Amino acid sequence: MKQWYALYSNILYMHFSSGFYTLPDSAKNAASPHNPAMRLFRMAGYTAVRLIGNLFKSVERQEELQGKVWLYVVSQNNYDSLKFISESLPDTVFVAGQSKAIGRYNRVVQRLSLRRKLFYYYKFPFLLIRFLKTHKKSTSRFFDLLYDAIGFYEVYLRKLRFYKPLAIVFANDHNADARAMLLAAKTLGVKTIYIQHASVSPIFPPLAFDLNLLEGQDALAKYKACGPIQGQVQLIGMPKADTYIPQRNRSKYIKTVGIGCNLLDDPQEVEQLLRKLSVALPEITFILRPHPRDTRDLAAFVTIAGNIKLSDSHTEPVFDYLQQLDVQVSGTSGIHLEAVLLNVWSIFYNFKAKQQLKDYYGFVEHGLVDVVDSPDELLMLLNRHLHNRPQVVERARYYNATVGTANEGKSSEIAIQHIKTFLHIKNKI
Repeated sequence: MKQWYALYSNILYMHFSSGFYTLPDSAKNAASPHNPAMRLFRMAGYTAVRLIGNLFKSVERQEELQGKVWLYVVSQNNYDSLKFISESLPDTVFVAGQSKAIGRYNRVVQRLSLRRKLFYYYKFPFLLIRFLKTHKKSTSRFFDLLYDAIGFYEVYLRKLRFYKPLAIVFANDHNADARAMLLAAKTLGVKTIYIQHASVSPIFPPLAFDLNLLEGQDALAKYKACGPIQGQVQLIGMPKADTYIPQRNRSKYIKTVGIGCNLLDDPQEVEQLLRKLSVALPEITFILRPHPRDTRDLAAFVTIAGNIKLSDSHTEPVFDYLQQLDVQVSGTSGIHLEAVLLNVWSIFYNFKAKQQLKDYYGFVEHGLVDVVDSPDELLMLLNRHLHNRPQVVERARYYNATVGTANEGKSSEIAIQHIKTFLHIKNKI
């Protein structure tokens, strides 16, 4: 019982942390429904569709999985972040859990059967009691996440023993299924590599991979604050941005403004801002981009005015969206850093007027972004710089180790070289 608790406390490290519990309701609701009845309904649906349903599906292609380097992904963004590895290293394969949603890449990712996961749910009552004793508030709020997490480790342990991958590359270090795969790999001595795919939060688990490829000093400082770091650490910049670096925006004028929003943001505030800006700046094009996980109907906002367009985050890569912009406006989002890397002026805006704006990623503290608190203030700032748009790429130095160096735009090459050295692959890039 103690071993079960220690294992699942590690797997659920972030979601059962005090830091996660204090996040805005919108962030918590994205992980787990606010209504307890809906959590129970979610668990019932998960059992019927994803567990019992999995019993009757054969999804594994053994010849594709045996003895290769696994690129383990839990989202479309993860896939985009690791794609360069599959293009540069032989014998790599994208891998995901049986029913994991990987967006537009669902059909090209190799799947691991989770049919045996159902057989481990006898542990749930015992773990629930133990978690209630030690994490009462979090367990009461997120008991469905505990239920969902059960069995990943045990199933992945079996898969690793059978397929014997050469190594596993991760782009996520905090989701339950990714952490279960990491812990199973560590148990069996399978080599693990982590490539940072987004901005880091102080509530993330301590780094525990054999090789950790981080973007820059900011991520390293935050991970050190999370706890002791295991394994090697290399600062490599952002590989997924490489091909876009030569196409940075050098314009002095503001013609297109992006509004990037996510589940933390209030749609009414987004609508209010769009109405204000589209009328006051009719010559400017505004592109609204909801987060890929945002299922709310925000597409209707394009009907507000003729100068508002929509970026479909399910089909349009984030850098393709950013290439169209002169200014990017968002709340708490890692997209600010991606924008600044392309020399797109990024502005921090509070889409939850009733809550104090929180500098979750430290972008304000380290000068990456400018900050406004109201539509009127944003409008004034844009008007002031319509013909003298700030050039901002140098602001990203603290976050990206290659900015302003000879290695700028070469993060993929650097990452591949570190991986080859780590795995003792001798062929040249």
